[in-house]
Amino acid sequence: MSYEMIATLMFSSMMLMLLTGQRVFGAIGFIAVVSALLLWGDKGGYDIGFAAAMKLMKWYPLLTLPMFIFMGYVLSESRIADDLYKMFHVWMGGVRGGLAIGTIGLMVLISAMNGLSVAGMAIGSTIALPELLKRGYDKRMVTGVIQAGSSLGILVPPSVVLVLYAMIARQPVGQLWLAGVIPGLMMAAMFIAYIVIRCRMNPELGPILSAEDRDIPRAEKLRLLRAGILPLVIFAVMMVPFVNGWTSLVESSAIGAGAAFLAAVLKGRMTREVFE
Repeated sequence: MSYEMIATLMFSSMMLMLLTGQRVFGAIGFIAVVSALLLWGDKGGYDIGFAAAMKLMKWYPLLTLPMFIFMGYVLSESRIADDLYKMFHVWMGGVRGGLAIGTIGLMVLISAMNGLSVAGMAIGSTIALPELLKRGYDKRMVTGVIQAGSSLGILVPPSVVLVLYAMIARQPVGQLWLAGVIPGLMMAAMFIAYIVIRCRMNPELGPILSAEDRDIPRAEKLRLLRAGILPLVIFAVMMVPFVNGWTSLVESSAIGAGAAFLAAVLKGRMTREVFE
């Protein structure tokens, strides 16, 4: 049997399992192990799947994943993401389509804080979506903005997807991160440009906030602006030592997790409910 036919059968079997409601990791792992047994049998088929899995699990940079997940959890549960959205809400509300632009900015900062696209999608759908719809934004534009913005987590460091790709492809994680920064920011700029152009052509898609909603004391605006600086500080504390070669990847992820935890403590957000 040709390699093309084997690959086609494996992919078809995996899709069949996914369509029947099986878990993604279970479907991929099951097909891989069964294929190894059928192809190599007693000459390594029993060991190749488990040996490969154990080899990946022993990969030292994999320790970055729980660090980034913990960092994202702390930033989400401590409501720092809420402060970020309020900042964009206040400062961008006077621009047509400003809340949608602010949502893209929120997604970039969330991606820089935890590296997970799923986290950006969850935060955007729970925080930004209700507010945008309540302010009269077009439903199709709102959902598109959240989906597009959350995809930036794949490129903006510290991207968990790039960590996994580096693990599988045996490539340096740091170089992949550096290679993803500029494309990620370019995509964010293109999303913002699209929002601006569309809202100028069709103002009903992204109306300006009313004067009452924008009538906020300057002191409150400055306080919210400081909330937007916090993620940048966490990102800099984590990435600058790594880029300069002062710390390793795992050490930088631990620094980022510690900085996020310290920020939540200083803001008085680390309550018993967060730990539970």
